[in-house]
Amino acid sequence: MTNDTSGAVHEWRVTGMDCASCAGRIRDAVGRLPGVSGVEVAIMSERLKLSLDEGQGGPEAVEATVRKLGFGIAPRAEAQPFVLPEAAEAACGCGACGTDAPHAHSHSHDHEAAEPGAWYRTAKGRLVLLTGVLLACAWTVEALVPGPVGPVAFALACLIGLVPIARRAFAALRLGQPFTIEGLMTVAAAGALFIGAAEEAALVIFLFAVGEVLEGVAASRARDGIRALSRLVPETARLEQDGRTLEVPAAGLQPGQIVRVRPGERIPADGEILEGQGGLDESPVTGESIPVTRGPGEAVFAGAVATDAALRIRVTRAAKDNTIARIVRLVEEAEEARAPTERFIDRFSRWYMPLIVGLAVAVAVLPPLAAGADWSTWIYRGLALLLIGCPCALVISVPAAIASALASGARRGLLMKGGAVIEAAAAVRQVAFDKTGTLTRGRPEVTDVVTLSVESEVRVLALAAAVERGSAHPLAQAILARAEAAGAPDLPAEAARSLAGRGAEARVEGEDLWVASPSFAAERGVLDAGTRARAEALEAEGKTVTVLFREGRTLGLLALRDEPRGDAAEAVRQLGRMGVSATILTGDNARTAEAIAARLGTGFRAQMRPDDKLAAIREMAGQGGVMMIGDGINDAPALKAASVGVAMGSGTDVALETADAAILRDRVTDVPATIRLARAAMRNIRQNIAVALGLKGVFLVTSVLGITGLWIAILADTGATVLVTLNALRLLRFDPEARG
Repeated sequence: MTNDTSGAVHEWRVTGMDCASCAGRIRDAVGRLPGVSGVEVAIMSERLKLSLDEGQGGPEAVEATVRKLGFGIAPRAEAQPFVLPEAAEAACGCGACGTDAPHAHSHSHDHEAAEPGAWYRTAKGRLVLLTGVLLACAWTVEALVPGPVGPVAFALACLIGLVPIARRAFAALRLGQPFTIEGLMTVAAAGALFIGAAEEAALVIFLFAVGEVLEGVAASRARDGIRALSRLVPETARLEQDGRTLEVPAAGLQPGQIVRVRPGERIPADGEILEGQGGLDESPVTGESIPVTRGPGEAVFAGAVATDAALRIRVTRAAKDNTIARIVRLVEEAEEARAPTERFIDRFSRWYMPLIVGLAVAVAVLPPLAAGADWSTWIYRGLALLLIGCPCALVISVPAAIASALASGARRGLLMKGGAVIEAAAAVRQVAFDKTGTLTRGRPEVTDVVTLSVESEVRVLALAAAVERGSAHPLAQAILARAEAAGAPDLPAEAARSLAGRGAEARVEGEDLWVASPSFAAERGVLDAGTRARAEALEAEGKTVTVLFREGRTLGLLALRDEPRGDAAEAVRQLGRMGVSATILTGDNARTAEAIAARLGTGFRAQMRPDDKLAAIREMAGQGGVMMIGDGINDAPALKAASVGVAMGSGTDVALETADAAILRDRVTDVPATIRLARAAMRNIRQNIAVALGLKGVFLVTSVLGITGLWIAILADTGATVLVTLNALRLLRFDPEARG
């Protein structure tokens, strides 16, 4: 399979995948088709995604191949915009659209994430019932009719139950996959019949069917975490349309439409409040259970609950792009960012299966040939070894734990983009924090305005605001807010630009002006000894100082202070107890950085530009895993260079899409919580691998020695798979905020 992703991208939902070997079979078989590239299969989200050159083959070939392997497949539908009934009638011409609900043609949302039916309604469930009934009938016949009739009944029960398994085995064989669990089962059952162990062969078929159902139930439980996220968005919305309020599918809402939300209802789409003010429970997005007050002009998220007020909201994002949908998409896509451990096990299983088959053949053949041992005894032991050797439990041990950890974190506002990120986060020994907006609230205020060469504070503020007007930096916003509060006039500015890590410049009233750090002002030769002393005195108070100057002359100083977040010191303490050191990387001066670091108990590096932060991260990485926490924009180089880059923000595009991980609520304590969750996931993975390999090792030996037989072999295999999946599910209940 190639990683080339040329061609049209197609996505399907594939049902019936219970373990990583299922995904591997689909990936290998589909990857061999002409025109197919970039195949991605995600077990927990039941997603098949690939690029297809339709000049060489169509999607029908992909669907046919997946169905031959015994899996269900259907295209993943996207919701269409809501269309008024009149428009829908005109568009489809059927005249059947006489209600407020959109017509089936105009709304293709099919609730893909709906829970599956009861286990006994599935194909695997029906196989359990069939084989169970056949086995019970055979035992009844044997008890009522002594003699050769009993073994014949067991043989019939075995053959009838084996048919669907053998059909899947031969389909996989035709697609170039000889070493599948269905293939091993077919060989084992046929071999058992050949040596006269019909009763045990029938029992093995039944236990195999039971094991597959249990695997399916366990996998479905693991998917519940992702399904729960999807269900946070209500199915319907109350849409304002032409003076009417219509109840429409929320999946069809489009930007610009207006919806109403009553107290106690969930918000159906990302939007902006037009009317109303009240508490919102945003825990579905941020994990923060305490309601926050929102009013006109403020952004709201799909899935949040209006606790005490009616709201009128303008939709700003389509359903497929709302915050919940993007979180779900990130969790789904994260499955493909596989951990190094998972990739190793995947490679290991590729040569492990042929090795086990060769070993089973040797056990069955060599003792009779070399020592004249009984053929039936050693063929039986070889068949048991064949069943024990199936690596299902081993290959599912990592992805099941990773999927559970991803879902658990997403519910708490902790997003990690895949197994590779989880493994890296678990190994972190150092955390580097950006200061403004990360360790501090990101809402600095101007505390001092010092006039030097101009007549008033208002004049200093007006000139500084003119330079900073186009900037989104928190310090710039603080200067603009203070200028507005002081009634400073708006002065036009030209050629405004940011100076990375230094400040900003613009042309105001025909002269070039700078609002920059004292160090940059000193470089430009405008900071005399007296002004430097005043700036240092302000910095010693833990304030950030900016200098307003023009060529050759300082006009004024502005001092700002941004208080640390309330939980910053506690987060640093938690990191210390976990053996993780914390360092502040900031563009501020050393005195301000030292004042903040002393309050929090961290190390610090000051007066750092983006390239300095990048160099610092690389230096720290030489001493072990390092996590960088920043805002995802100015710190992008450092975020990318770190072992794990984490962006902070309440559901913003940057927080969701820039770094390796994101913290969706403004809590610094979520940093140690993220590391704690990653470490718990890696412990879970090690436990799963130990269980899978331990059980294999024990029963491989007992099978060769003849202590355990076929039915114990298949029970051990499926039992191990269920055990590791259930162990992985414990992560869904893991609380990363518990300090232990």
